Amino acid sequence: MIPLNRTLPYDVIMGDVYVQECPFCTSNNVLLPLKPRELKTIHEGKKKLLVFPCCGSRVQLLDCDSDYLLTDTVIR
Repeated sequence: MIPLNRTLPYDVIMGDVYVQECPFCTSNNVLLPLKPRELKTIHEGKKKLLVFPCCGSRVQLLDCDSDYLLTDTVIR
């Protein structure tokens, strides 16, 4: 079972990946430095360091599906 306290919901809008709210600084509608094609490689097992552009906080992405990003740290 996937631990939901380590997941981050995301949306793909017009080729950009967004989160509704940064879990660290609570900025709204944060554009992530990810492309939709990278989501496929993350799902296949490649880890990716994600740095939030709003506050500089970092998390390691371990997996993803069509709705959530799975991180290595508790973010909720």
